[in-house]
Amino acid sequence: MARSPSYRRFNTLLIANRGEIACRVIRSARAMGLRTVAVYSEADREALHVAMADEAVLLGPAPARDSYLDIGKVIAAARRTGAEGIHPGYGFLSENAAFAQACADADIVFVGPTAAMMTAMGSKSPAKALMEKAGVPLVPGYHGEAQDDATLQGAADRIGYPLLVKASAGGGGRGMRIVRSATEFVPAIVSARREAKAAFGDERMLIEKYVENPRHIEVQVIGDTHGNLLSLFERECTLQRRHQKVIEEAPSPTLNAAQRETICEAARKAAGAVNYVGAGTVEFVSDGKEVFFIEMNTRLQVEHPVTEFITGIDLVEWQFRVAFGEKLPLTQDQIVMKGHAVEARVYAENPNRNFMPSVGRITAWQTPPEIDGLRIDSGYRKGDTVSPHYDAMLAKVIAWAETRDAAIGRLARALDGIDVRGVVTNIPFLSTLVTHVDVCANAIDTGFIERHLTDLTGMAAVPGETELAAAVAGIMQAESEAARPDAASPWRTAGWMPVGRRQRKFVFRHGQSEREVTLVYGNGPAQLRVGDTNLAFGFEPDEVGSLTLSLDGMRSRIVSVAEGREVYVRTRNGRFTLHWVDPFGGDDEELANEDRIIAPLPGIVVALLAEEGAVLKRGAPILTLEVMKMEQTLRAPFAGTLKTIRCKVGDIVQAGVELAEMEPAV
Repeated sequence: MARSPSYRRFNTLLIANRGEIACRVIRSARAMGLRTVAVYSEADREALHVAMADEAVLLGPAPARDSYLDIGKVIAAARRTGAEGIHPGYGFLSENAAFAQACADADIVFVGPTAAMMTAMGSKSPAKALMEKAGVPLVPGYHGEAQDDATLQGAADRIGYPLLVKASAGGGGRGMRIVRSATEFVPAIVSARREAKAAFGDERMLIEKYVENPRHIEVQVIGDTHGNLLSLFERECTLQRRHQKVIEEAPSPTLNAAQRETICEAARKAAGAVNYVGAGTVEFVSDGKEVFFIEMNTRLQVEHPVTEFITGIDLVEWQFRVAFGEKLPLTQDQIVMKGHAVEARVYAENPNRNFMPSVGRITAWQTPPEIDGLRIDSGYRKGDTVSPHYDAMLAKVIAWAETRDAAIGRLARALDGIDVRGVVTNIPFLSTLVTHVDVCANAIDTGFIERHLTDLTGMAAVPGETELAAAVAGIMQAESEAARPDAASPWRTAGWMPVGRRQRKFVFRHGQSEREVTLVYGNGPAQLRVGDTNLAFGFEPDEVGSLTLSLDGMRSRIVSVAEGREVYVRTRNGRFTLHWVDPFGGDDEELANEDRIIAPLPGIVVALLAEEGAVLKRGAPILTLEVMKMEQTLRAPFAGTLKTIRCKVGDIVQAGVELAEMEPAV
């Protein structure tokens, strides 16, 4: 017989997660005097959450199924370390009813709802039936038990297109597809099932009418074991890409006071249907007139900091108090909203390559100080490695201010002040997105990013005089530090010499173009010649690792770091990586093998979508890789014949491995 869960005070907490959320939970746990235990995989031996915890236990190999998703290993780690409570974070086992029950059976407090509550609300289909009974408005759809193709196809045809197929046990946009016609339905179901089974171990699907141009609004709720259930206002999560949230804010700028109370009451009604205990989020979609229940997430959400900012409540602390069996500290009428908060998710991904995840070692990590309404939640630091085995989120940047405009401005300035090198990040994309005129005007819907993708990920800015001067300054600073690291060198004033003048040429490549600049230095002020223009030039290092650049009478703080032949530059015009061409001709041009389909990152081959000998159009799908829990489809680079396939389903492939070869059409 399964043991009933108990809520009681504990002193040692195990965090069954990794990355940013593990670090976030450790901070609140430590503030409450709890001893903390981290768990980690072989890929995370040196991770920040491991270093932060009082103890850490190795779970197993890098794949999540062999480590973070192994319930037996997590419970064993808790027993070994004397942990009396477990916080699941978000993702991984956070909404796994079997895990919550395993904690109860082991007499370990699970910081979250009971297994029964998770079962009722965590699986989308039964939850929708429950909400329908409770009178919560639903999007028209099918959430039945029958999962055969004929039943699903028939339901889809009755509901009408466009529609959404989604994993019943899913979240985070995985196992979800938009279907706009009957001919697209079966391929979408096959792909969504495969992704859902890989991500959640459950391939059951539900179908919903797709609401065109919708807004995504969610309500934070929390309940205790004494029957108190509160809502903590709402969040707007409309800015999404591939059904994954990118920017979140609280409160929603879309709702007025009456609408806010209506949606919060609906959320309390939804959670109350299962006498909910713990923190959770009730998600709704709006067509601009009505709101419809989507699902309830029975865990802490990634975007919880924006709610914390506008309410002044530490949600993780409240989770612990509920788990201790305490009453919630405030009543509904005591929860007051103040100001506006906006959050941006920083990912290791390349927006200019279809948001392909980026892996590798972080060589630099610099963020602005967390003052004046700025908060940065991160699970990484300089020297850490971004692994291909897990989600690519590096950090969350959250800004608060009295008004929405001021909060957006503060967030934009914070993003501009972050420097992460070693992996590609989406920071420039986020900066462009949050300052877009339509975003600032709240003229958005969930398809906004996809429609404006070209503008948001357009051609990178071309480096100008400021960036070229910054690159020169970065090279000279690096040379100065290498020559005299402990001394104040006159080279730091652009190559001062007691007598005479000299010239030094620099050639920088950016994209397909090259720019040449000449530094004239020696006795007297230095000058930089760009084309036919001579500019007064100088620079000084400051105390935080950046430089103060003087160019033609204008002083500006910049970042310029020379690492080998690459120079990273950040100016008011953006971020640039310039290749410093070897003046002695040592550069090798990369050979482009466009006829070969190369694995862009380590991953697993999950589907072959074309056969050898097939005649393909440009862009036709060839195979699908699973990379960082997301599917990436590799396509034909040109029209031609698929000459060879050099992999099979199930193969684990490394970055750079040739997977297939194309032969151009004659």
